[in-house]
Amino acid sequence: MTFKQKLLTPLAVLSVAVGAISTLGAWHARAADSPAVDVAKPVQATEALRVDASLYNTVNLDWDDAARSRLVPAKLYLPKTDTAKPAMAKLPLVIFSHGIGGSREGYSYLGSYFAAQGFASLHVQHVGSDRQLWAGNPLTLVFRLTSAAQESEALARVKDVGFALDQLLASPYGKQIDASRITAAGHSYGANTTLLIAGAQVELQGRAVSLRDPRISSAIVISAPPFYGLGAPQKILSGIAIPTLHITATADDIEIPGYKSGVADRVALYQATAEGTQSRKMLAVFKEGSHSIFTDRMGTGGALLNPMVKVATRQLAVAFINSLQAPQARAEALMQVRELDQWRERYSDILATVEKAAM
Repeated sequence: MTFKQKLLTPLAVLSVAVGAISTLGAWHARAADSPAVDVAKPVQATEALRVDASLYNTVNLDWDDAARSRLVPAKLYLPKTDTAKPAMAKLPLVIFSHGIGGSREGYSYLGSYFAAQGFASLHVQHVGSDRQLWAGNPLTLVFRLTSAAQESEALARVKDVGFALDQLLASPYGKQIDASRITAAGHSYGANTTLLIAGAQVELQGRAVSLRDPRISSAIVISAPPFYGLGAPQKILSGIAIPTLHITATADDIEIPGYKSGVADRVALYQATAEGTQSRKMLAVFKEGSHSIFTDRMGTGGALLNPMVKVATRQLAVAFINSLQAPQARAEALMQVRELDQWRERYSDILATVEKAAM
């Protein structure tokens, strides 16, 4: 059986697409439900989510991979620098892959925050599985989603990220990037892309193939669907040898008629990751929420919980990346450990589970 047949069956296609499908409100109505809460509290939580626009700049980049005849748009978030001050140290980079039906404009709550915290954040748009899928006849939507998640697109997404990284590092912006600190990140279908980049082993044309990009030093995996039909997660993920952060929620459900994938699948992926290498990894499971609570959508998962989870997610991502730096002194190492512990204490009311391994 080929990689295409096993990884990307029509059922699997729909399941990875459901985070985007839920924007139509047709198949996952629960995601839009909001419990009755004090109106002032969601407003305050949403205000906490805002990032001061004076702290970052954005640049739209429109690259063309001529070798593949494929456009690779991207959006780069950068810290705003003060020209009156000396140049900053080189920036760590997060390169982000969106879910099916998304675009470079999505997950802005992450990109803007990363930049405000001194990171560069490059959001890649995958033209074969981006927002253009929503255009056209609604009756043919499932066909378009199926086409968007075939083997060719799954592999093209990985190449998109590699090409975008090539272009960025070769551009004038590349001079600002610390090439030793590059984190791949993604949500839903983009989380699968991230795992492939991080070193997941898949079978292609009868042989095991790694699509790992050696420039990636860590990965952030948000709401990853299983690799359907490829066997036990350990077979696919145990060889990953870079630190990984896994984020999900107890109601992180991918649900369509006749099929459901829940938080247990996300936890199983976490448990299998790096099982053979014992690389550092961490899991955070929020209470309740939804599959699309990690997108820019503000209504899903609860009016109060939604912005709180977003704020907690991006703070955890920064704390996790910072914790991976080789400390220059014991005091610095202890400070980095405390940063993660303090995060856990700060958000204990909305956390169901936090696990750390080899950290």
